[in-house]
Amino acid sequence: MERLEARHKDAKRAIWTLREILLESFSTIVRDASIQRFEYTFKAYWKFIKEYLKIKEGIICNSPKSCFREVFTVGTINEDETIKLLEMTDDRNMTSHTYKEEVAQIMYGKLEEYSSLMEDIIGRFKI
Repeated sequence: MERLEARHKDAKRAIWTLREILLESFSTIVRDASIQRFEYTFKAYWKFIKEYLKIKEGIICNSPKSCFREVFTVGTINEDETIKLLEMTDDRNMTSHTYKEEVAQIMYGKLEEYSSLMEDIIGRFKI
């Protein structure tokens, strides 16, 4: 249970740091830092969900997409949120290409929505 609590705390803290940087005025440095924060926030977030499903639901999942599908199955998120989380996973996989200006701009433009979604959903989990 301690591990679950630690994962929950880490994910919430990561979401907070992402939300914090998105309040900054735009610059390429802020954009790039925001994308970096999204990367570690995404990892902390899905690792928390993975641990939650294992401890609370007895469900083993080993990838972000499988965990997001399972959390839908147990009724924590709805279909639209599931679709958005799967899209977010694909976008996270694109972040290795943010050296391309167009990709970086597209990613940065989605971060507000993604951070809000993660923040909303994580608040539903009872630890």
